[in-house]
Amino acid sequence: MREPVELRRKRILAVVHARGAVKVSSLADELDVSAVTLRRDVEELARSGMLRRGHGVVGPVGDAGRTAAVPAARTGEQAGREAAVALVVPERHSYLYETLHGARTALEEAGARIALHIAPQAAGAERPQVERALAAGVRGLLIAPRWRSAAGEEADYGWLAEVGVPTVLMERRPRPGSALHALDSVCSDHWYGIHLAVDHLISLGHRRLVLAARNDSPTARSLRAAFADIAAARPEVEDWSVVLSSPNAGPGEPGTREEVPDLTALVRERGVTGAVLHGDEDALMLVQRLAESGIRVPRDCSVVAYDDVVAALGSTALTAVAPPRAEIGRAAAELLLHRLAGTTGPVRRTELLPRLEVRGSTQELHQPTI
Repeated sequence: MREPVELRRKRILAVVHARGAVKVSSLADELDVSAVTLRRDVEELARSGMLRRGHGVVGPVGDAGRTAAVPAARTGEQAGREAAVALVVPERHSYLYETLHGARTALEEAGARIALHIAPQAAGAERPQVERALAAGVRGLLIAPRWRSAAGEEADYGWLAEVGVPTVLMERRPRPGSALHALDSVCSDHWYGIHLAVDHLISLGHRRLVLAARNDSPTARSLRAAFADIAAARPEVEDWSVVLSSPNAGPGEPGTREEVPDLTALVRERGVTGAVLHGDEDALMLVQRLAESGIRVPRDCSVVAYDDVVAALGSTALTAVAPPRAEIGRAAAELLLHRLAGTTGPVRRTELLPRLEVRGSTQELHQPTI
């Protein structure tokens, strides 16, 4: 039997008056009412002066000053109580700072109080920052550990799985079966990003490819593994290799050493006509070195950058894979706010797809001149 309109609206008023300002979308979920129906009810209740409406928010009459800045993570324990959320990111990491900006924007829109913690570059630097945040009383955690090596990543699994507050990993995907496998996470689908780059080069006729990548981050390790899988599986690819992109792109795994090749010489020796570089700065540097040695981009060698932070700013604007950095942060923050609001349900391991921005550094292969 359909619920009477009067009863449904009484339930809406009861929740709003008990809790204070609340997001319309959250209220619809809680009352098991469609968003369209709830908005219609809210409009009528506001028109009759029984509650106040804001941008996507509804609150009791007399609460106008706070209706526009409602915490989406309101628990109902105390009307108007703000959620304190810790954001932990590594220092000097421009890629993750854009993710941080996306998370911060979503949290500020929800009225959550943010405590930002910047982890130094030393191994294990995130744990003291998290402990400090917990001691200060934060109720939720958004974190993007640096994880320079797989060993360093494994070392963080145990304590991070036991922080005791809702936690969401940003742009990180823990090892399957690890203690963090069942932790909420939001990240880019880097396999798909490499697929976009390789498929683009192949579509232009390139058959001899190289990936020059870092080896000191989870993203770099994902890109290397994805490139090897994809290049080996594509019958069009005649030759491929994975090398370190620059001397400062390591050190990678403890006890290992990877030589840094002369990429210009490698391009010549192996007849490479398509190169994928992680990240943008190394890609821009390669274009400069190739030009100095007489190898023209894109006529002789097409170059795709991976990151798209500054790829478009070179003298030759670089075609680039663009992970959805800001959207990762926003989605992670929204997931955390749902958890803080008491939303239950299965753990979410969300992946967002990168896009390919085609610019001037790639073109169809003609007769190679190198």
